[in-house]
Amino acid sequence: MIDFHCHLDLFDDPEAVASECEKAGVFVLSVTTTPKAWRKTSALAKNRRYVRTALGLHPQLAHERSSEVPLLEALLGEASYVGEIGLDGSPAHRPHAEIQLKVFERVLSASQSGGGHIFTIHSRGAAEAVISSLHRHRCGSTAVLHWFSGTRVELDAAIALGCWFSVGPAMLRSEKGRQLAARMPRDRLLTETDGPFALDGKRPLMPTDVRTAVTQIAKLWSTREHDVQYQLNANLKDLLSRVPDRATQAPV
Repeated sequence: MIDFHCHLDLFDDPEAVASECEKAGVFVLSVTTTPKAWRKTSALAKNRRYVRTALGLHPQLAHERSSEVPLLEALLGEASYVGEIGLDGSPAHRPHAEIQLKVFERVLSASQSGGGHIFTIHSRGAAEAVISSLHRHRCGSTAVLHWFSGTRVELDAAIALGCWFSVGPAMLRSEKGRQLAARMPRDRLLTETDGPFALDGKRPLMPTDVRTAVTQIAKLWSTREHDVQYQLNANLKDLLSRVPDRATQAPV
C-alpha cells in the first residue's frame, strides 16, 4: 500500500503511526509544512524501510514563513522529496498569491539546480498557475499533484506536461473527484490520505486507510483491487527511479 501524502508529524502520536506503517508495509511520504519541521519529522523515518520524508513549505504558510526559504534551500541536498509546496488560490489565501508564487518558483528553481526532486504539490484554486510554473522549470515529470481539484482542461494540461497524481478516500467520495481520477493516466496515479487533515467522519484518516482508495479506484477502473495495487506499486517504482535516493533508508 502507498500513502504518498500524509502529515505524519501532525498526528497525536506520530511515532506510533510510523510504527504501524512499518508493521503494515505501507510506503508513506511524510510531508512537512515548514522547513524547520524537517529535522524532527525526518527522524520518524530513521531505521524504517517504508517511511520517507518530504521537505516542504506549505503555500498557506508562505506569507508567514518565507524567511525559511534559505533554510529549505540549504536542506535540499539531504532530501529526495519536496512537499508540501505549491499554490493556494482559495479565498482566504488569495491575498497572498504573490508571495506564494515567489516561494514556489524559488523552490522549484533551487531543486532543479540541485539535481531535481520528487514533488508533492498543493494546487487548490490555483491549478493553472501551478502547471505554468512546473512548465517553466521543466519539472512536470516528477511532480505529483495531490488531491487535484482543478477543471478537466487544467487536468489535461497537467497530463500533457507529464505530471503525476495522488488521490485518496476523501477526494474519491465526491462525484467530481471520481470523474477527475477516472481521467488520470493509470500509470501516473498513486494513493494518499492527507491525514490527519482529511477525515473519515470525525476520525482522521490513517495511512492504512489507503485501502479504501484502492477499492474506489478498482470500481472506477472496473477491475480487481489486486490489479490496482499491482499498477500502483509499478507506478511508485517508476517514479522513485527518476530521482537519486538521498535518503538513508533501504530502497523499497
